[in-house]
Amino acid sequence: MSASNSKGWTVTGAAICINLALGVLYAWSIFKKDLSTHYGLSNTEAALPYTIACGIFALMMVPAGRWQDKIGPRVVAATGGALTGLGLILASFFIPTLSDGNTVISSTGFWGITIGFGVLAGTGIGLGYASTTPPAVKWFPPAKKGLITGLVVSGFGLASVYISPLSKYLLTEFALKNAFLILGIGFLFVTVSFAQFLKNPPPGYLPGGTPSPGCKNSDNAKIDYMPGEMLKTPQFFLLWLMFALAASAGLMTIGHIASIAKQQVPSVDLGFLLVAILAIFNAGGRIIAGILSDKIGRTRTMLLVFVFQAAIMFLFSAFKTPALLIMGTAAVGFNYGSLLSLFPSTTADYFGTKNLGANYGLVFTAWGVGGVFGPMLAGMIADAFKVYTLAFQISAGLLILAALISLIVNAPKTIPLTDDIKLKA
Repeated sequence: MSASNSKGWTVTGAAICINLALGVLYAWSIFKKDLSTHYGLSNTEAALPYTIACGIFALMMVPAGRWQDKIGPRVVAATGGALTGLGLILASFFIPTLSDGNTVISSTGFWGITIGFGVLAGTGIGLGYASTTPPAVKWFPPAKKGLITGLVVSGFGLASVYISPLSKYLLTEFALKNAFLILGIGFLFVTVSFAQFLKNPPPGYLPGGTPSPGCKNSDNAKIDYMPGEMLKTPQFFLLWLMFALAASAGLMTIGHIASIAKQQVPSVDLGFLLVAILAIFNAGGRIIAGILSDKIGRTRTMLLVFVFQAAIMFLFSAFKTPALLIMGTAAVGFNYGSLLSLFPSTTADYFGTKNLGANYGLVFTAWGVGGVFGPMLAGMIADAFKVYTLAFQISAGLLILAALISLIVNAPKTIPLTDDIKLKA
């Protein structure tokens, strides 16, 4: 293994470890269930810190991407890790000590939790996440872009495999207040430490290899779009719309899976198991879709994912046995995870890697819209109708629309134009 390859894999490993900590976002359904059961919050109220965290996470990807493109990923990732840990620590101070019965959280306490987890941790997750994929991808050739992207972001998806049982243990032994405090201190230390290993290749570094079928506009074409140039292409808006439509279904399910399980299979406590299933298949989807897209192209892989997810969402309310609910949850996790490798690698294919942090940050704002729309829609429907059926049906319709868009989107012309860029035939 060459020195450059060794450095690239070191950066990739550090990026995975950082995302394993930042993935605390995906364990929110465990905290949400505790807030609803023991602290008197409604489904909509308990989902709000998670929803705000998703929105701010996405919004921060734009300045975070620009910042890491300019000064490098190390400082930005360390700052993000520190804010994530501090956000959890702050939230812990606003959670009352749980009495023998239910304890109602005050209005001040509710907004303290929302600011701590939603605003501070959401900001930190955005800073950290924006700083992991770009440096790793830059060390490898285009033919491995999907694989490396999938590996890095798989850490974020896989996080709840260990965070969920750890959180459940901490909730049982120490209650929610101290669980947040312990997690905050731990994640602050881990993320800041691993951030020190993140580094971009030296100027002029050119990884070897040949483009994949999904890389028609790749690094080898020596084309790097500035964010302003990217925003003037129709491809950006089509990618953004597909991402928003598709992400809302997965984020809705992730944010509510414990409540969905309690409603559809009330005789069995599947909440923790389903969170773990979601995480495992979420991570697996990121890696497998990345590898597949390197071989058959990004948009073909997207089409397969969108259609599969639409079918699962349409049928999800009928999954009323443990086996069916587990299989449905696995499929949702796999398809959702696929998005998180397909869209950054497609952004790199279409617009280059030099400004990937800022460019993907702009594309990623679509994830934030999906993260706000999906969970809040599901929470309001569940509060109003006591079931999630309508939310699943709406999500299926949005995924079909995303599938149709994937049939017309293609790489932009290889020369950045500022006014007239048309879709390739």
